[in-house]
Amino acid sequence: MSILTLAKGLNTGLHDALEADPKVVLMGEDIGRLGGVFRITDGLQAEFGPQRVVDSPLAESGIVGTAIGLAMRGYRPCVEIQFDGFHAPAFDQIVSQLARYHARVCGAWSLPVTIRIPFGGGVGSPEHHSESPEAFYAGVPGLKVVTCSSPDDAYWLVRQAIASPDPVILFEPKRRYYARGPVSEVATLGMGQARITRPGTDVTVLAYGPMVQTCVEAADAAAEEGTSLEVIDLRSLSPIDMETIEESVRRTTRCIVVHEAPLTGGLGGPIAARLAEDLYYVMEAPVLRVTGWDTPYPPSRVESDHIPDVDRILDAVDRSLAF
Repeated sequence: MSILTLAKGLNTGLHDALEADPKVVLMGEDIGRLGGVFRITDGLQAEFGPQRVVDSPLAESGIVGTAIGLAMRGYRPCVEIQFDGFHAPAFDQIVSQLARYHARVCGAWSLPVTIRIPFGGGVGSPEHHSESPEAFYAGVPGLKVVTCSSPDDAYWLVRQAIASPDPVILFEPKRRYYARGPVSEVATLGMGQARITRPGTDVTVLAYGPMVQTCVEAADAAAEEGTSLEVIDLRSLSPIDMETIEESVRRTTRCIVVHEAPLTGGLGGPIAARLAEDLYYVMEAPVLRVTGWDTPYPPSRVESDHIPDVDRILDAVDRSLAF
């Protein structure tokens, strides 16, 4: 078991995927000689060459379109969208082509394309570098959407995504790139499974990506006041592991969903609806959501007022327990 940063976990996972399969190809803006804006691909072009770690033009639609063509020819491309806000130019290729192609040809071909997208705020960047666009893709049939919150998940999710026969979007919490943690020698969970990060008995708290650590900190603070929070890292946003979630909520009878994305249209809504349908007679309080505000992402000087923090989570805990 190694101790790595989340960024190094991704780098090592990409390295091992390239080494294991000559059909794996990386593409993206500045990922080669520079190693990417966040240095996730640092050193990979020097080892594997410019034909397998490709510096692409500044054209996200062209990057994803090229990846689709490569996948049709038997390759396993893994592309990087440099920042979360830059996904929009590639949206048509992802939704209209990549997600639909397997069904369009009645399963004759698959498109094993992985799209890596750094997401979330908290790094002092402009709005197009701090967004949370995961809900745009979680509702698109044909795509798997996952996100990591630890170095172990960073390594194993990128390996599992590249190995998958289906297109996968991997959201990487840029605010947590330099968080350190152990990376196991074998995968402990499948790509579509949630993880109970911290067991608890009073309230289930669901989070993913950058918010998992914030929720663990909130659980630590709640424990000092005698409240036990169970923190679940969703890991997979499409499909969502409702079995793990519902098993937890049956025990705690309360649930809070936390994410950086806005409230309206965010993933907390569908989860709350599913729990209301399936566990109406079990829950003792409505599902509460702690999210970003329904506004464009704010300037970096005030982004701390936009991103959910420990105090906002604890306030939701108090409101849930008050029912």
